[in-house]
Amino acid sequence: MTASDQNTKTISLKDYGITHENIAYQLSPAALQAITVENKMGVETANGTLAVNTGEFTGRSPMDRFIVEDSNTKDKVWWGNINIPFPADKFDALHKKVISYLNDKKIFVRDSYACADPEYKLNIRVINEYPWSNMFAYNMFLRPTETELEDFTPEWTVINAPGFMANPIQDGTRQHNFAILNFTKKIALIGGTGYTGEIKKGIFSALNFILPVEKNTLPMHCSSNVGREGDTAIFFGLSGTGKTTLSTDPNRELIGDDEHGWTNKNTVFNFEGGCYAKVINLSEEQEPEIYGAIKPGAILENVVLDNKNNVDFADTSITQNTRVSYPIYHIENIRQPSIGKNVKNIFFLTADAFGVLPPISKLTPSQAAYHFISGYTAKVAGTEAGVIEPQPSFSACFGAPFMPLHPTKYAEMLSKKMKETGVDVWLVNTGWTGGPYGVGTRMKLKYTRAMISAALNGDLGLYSYNNYHIHSVFGVAQPRKCPGVPTDVLSPRTTWNDDQKYYSTAFKLTNAFRENFKKFESYASEEIRRGGPQRYGF
Repeated sequence: MTASDQNTKTISLKDYGITHENIAYQLSPAALQAITVENKMGVETANGTLAVNTGEFTGRSPMDRFIVEDSNTKDKVWWGNINIPFPADKFDALHKKVISYLNDKKIFVRDSYACADPEYKLNIRVINEYPWSNMFAYNMFLRPTETELEDFTPEWTVINAPGFMANPIQDGTRQHNFAILNFTKKIALIGGTGYTGEIKKGIFSALNFILPVEKNTLPMHCSSNVGREGDTAIFFGLSGTGKTTLSTDPNRELIGDDEHGWTNKNTVFNFEGGCYAKVINLSEEQEPEIYGAIKPGAILENVVLDNKNNVDFADTSITQNTRVSYPIYHIENIRQPSIGKNVKNIFFLTADAFGVLPPISKLTPSQAAYHFISGYTAKVAGTEAGVIEPQPSFSACFGAPFMPLHPTKYAEMLSKKMKETGVDVWLVNTGWTGGPYGVGTRMKLKYTRAMISAALNGDLGLYSYNNYHIHSVFGVAQPRKCPGVPTDVLSPRTTWNDDQKYYSTAFKLTNAFRENFKKFESYASEEIRRGGPQRYGF
């Protein structure tokens, strides 16, 4: 397809201050890909998938994310380094400058929506400077029917201008890039960065405010799937812990891989219409569903191609955060519509680079609330400048950068739902075994899949002394046996072959947990505080 094959639909943006008519509305992914390639903004891989380079930013920039402080947000938002206040008058001035900038550009517009449950549907208009950014919006948001588009009224607007550079002194930003949410004007204003993740995370952050405050519904940074018996499983975890991989299961229908809401009807619905997966070291053997989804219509970001335009998924010379976005229908085994009922299991995924957490353990309600608020994973050498050994990393509710309210608000909602539904909660270590990063090895994916399958199928046995061992440091219940997993793998201490080093490292991590939790102690109940590690290190 060439640019001449574009959709001929038109739309006016005069109400937004954009007065020209050089606007491409609701173009197909094929047309957007053709325009991208023709304008040398991307290339096609050997199998026809679009590959782009997002430029200076290959990931989100948390310190450049702001929320406008006004009457709607002043007394509700958890202000600080995560939710940084931005003056309303500065937003208005910057918004005007961005619109003026876009008045000299060809614009790509897409109407879409978030939230698969019609009761929570949020109509979104996305205004993009780049064609591939608009293609990303097609992939990641839900796609209205032709009938729905006839009387479409947007509630929120995403204005995305990667080529616009802010002047920090004049505009009030930290540097030239920014992502700002305005809950009064219902605008997500993004500039100075080509990283597409800012688009979807802007709307996710908005819903993390709207749903708890207005709908009494819990928003979650998680993936989710449904079993053949209709049981829903939820997978929480930070980037790199395996949310997408472990929820994409040939024996279960995928609801979604990143963002969901849990209603008072005990249903879970996907916010999105696609998946945004990491592809570092991706292989067809290990992750066949994701590998197979990389085909025309998908967008690869910041990957390296060989001279025949084949992707080298092991090459991280641009970034370790190589990504692919694709519409959810690129996965064969999906739930339609993207709604699940009867939540039975919750998995907290952590890539423990210290290698001391059990590969799977069952949590009590108080432990579940504690670990949810903590949101632990670990950074390993090479992932960030200056990281030369494993470092604990905590992100409240497994998604602090996207949570406008205080973490205990989400934790209280989760605890209430756990008690109401009697759901089982599991802590799963997808990180290291046999020692820390650099000494031990990464937990085999086949073992993690076997443990999760056993939990889902009820094969881990009853919660009793005979079937579980209470970990002497973390206090969690680790199973003694699991189908498909060697018994010694289930005990992290056993895999180390050095008790003193193991316990020394384990206590080091428990102390990190306690230090992190200090900022939540005054908000957390005694029950939640008891859910953390109880022994101090030496």
